[in-house]
Amino acid sequence: MAKKYQYELTYVISGVVQQNQVDDIVRKVNHLIESNDGDVLEVDEWGNQRLAYEIDRKRSGYYVNMYFQAPGELVQRLEGELEINDDVLRYLTLRMDAKMQRHYEKRKKRQAQEEAAEDEADESNAGE
Repeated sequence: MAKKYQYELTYVISGVVQQNQVDDIVRKVNHLIESNDGDVLEVDEWGNQRLAYEIDRKRSGYYVNMYFQAPGELVQRLEGELEINDDVLRYLTLRMDAKMQRHYEKRKKRQAQEEAAEDEADESNAGE
């Protein structure tokens, strides 16, 4: 079994694509990772954003940021799939080093604490 590394992938889907097509692209990327011995840790859809500059005559794009764990060979295949998809304008894959992993873990811990605080506030408001 190949060693798994953690990665962060951000990709931009054309802003003129319908929402159901966006969902299909996100689903296909997730499926490609999971079907090749990888694990999707988190998917964060940032939604439609204005691009800093035009890409293929497009002024907006749908941003998706995700974290996953997979063998190194999968990244090349994943980037190949993103490259041939005409609806994906840009992508960037980063292998997470120790500093990035610490930052990711701190962020996850902070989110869990914020959610717990919100749950406590909701419970105390419901009891009044």
